Amino acid sequence: MSTAKLTINLDALVTNWQNLNAMTNCETAAVVKANGYGLDAARVAKALATGGARNFFVAAAEEGVALRRALGPGPGISVFSGHMEGDTRLLKEFQLAPMLNSLDQMLRHFETLPGHTFGVQLDSGMNRLGMEPAEWAAVRDIALGQKPVLLMSHLACSDEPSHPMNAQQLQVFREMTDGLEVPRSLAATGGILLGRDYHFDLCRPGVGLYGGAPYGDALPVVQLDLPVIQTRDVEPGESVGYGNTWVAQAPSRIATVAAGYADGLHRTMMNHGIDLFAGKTRCPVVGRISMDLITVDITALSEVPASLTLLNEVQTVDHLATAADTIGYEILTSMGHRYARTYQG
Repeated sequence: MSTAKLTINLDALVTNWQNLNAMTNCETAAVVKANGYGLDAARVAKALATGGARNFFVAAAEEGVALRRALGPGPGISVFSGHMEGDTRLLKEFQLAPMLNSLDQMLRHFETLPGHTFGVQLDSGMNRLGMEPAEWAAVRDIALGQKPVLLMSHLACSDEPSHPMNAQQLQVFREMTDGLEVPRSLAATGGILLGRDYHFDLCRPGVGLYGGAPYGDALPVVQLDLPVIQTRDVEPGESVGYGNTWVAQAPSRIATVAAGYADGLHRTMMNHGIDLFAGKTRCPVVGRISMDLITVDITALSEVPASLTLLNEVQTVDHLATAADTIGYEILTSMGHRYARTYQG
């Protein structure tokens, strides 16, 4: 009972996908890389497939293998990293579609898996993955002759709607793909929210499915409850935790709960307005977050609870991310293996 409990609401996840899908005028896939953003790709994808998703994206072929074993034949599984050396057997045996990123990957794919499904990733300005305009122009006719199923690119600043990079990338992507009779994809979660000019034939939301920004209307998907191990009364002038960083100014009751930075709860969250909750009552974190333990001021409570809640519908992954000077993606994918996971829906 000393293990923190992570509750994942699959119904909320599916609702987020369905609501994002309703914003588009095209097919909506789902990104389930990094083990479903840390929430178990197999469970996440099965729920989304039941909810209507028919295409999924992962980062690497090995992730695609695990997903195919979970989903069985039928749903499309695309691999962002393309066709890496050593991937050939996996791509063929598990019916995975690589998004080819370079001339080298294109040659490898056409030579080792002729006729096998593939897409092409284009670099519209992010300078991360994909073929740049000049490279694409040189090999486009060869690639089109092999019948790609998708031409895709990725937006660098879609979480900032007014950023000029969005319109710039849209223009470059259109210049690289207009007039080609191949389905196109540019938008992830942020791109969906930018509007239908960015939607093309397929959208591929990721973090918005899991309750994260920039999808402000997302339902919360995760709740994290931390069990109380011990409480103590602290007198004015006494300190709590490493480094004496918090000193009681008044008589206080302190609860020590079971979780810490080994569970993905960053030390930098301390003293940045992060609270734990007993029902609707806020209980501030005090002192340093350590490897396995967090100390919380529960003076306002009339009774000591069995557990306190860190993530809920009020304090989301994005609130924790702001306190840790990071993003919700990192909070989700850092959730530790020690959590006892419960799935609803």
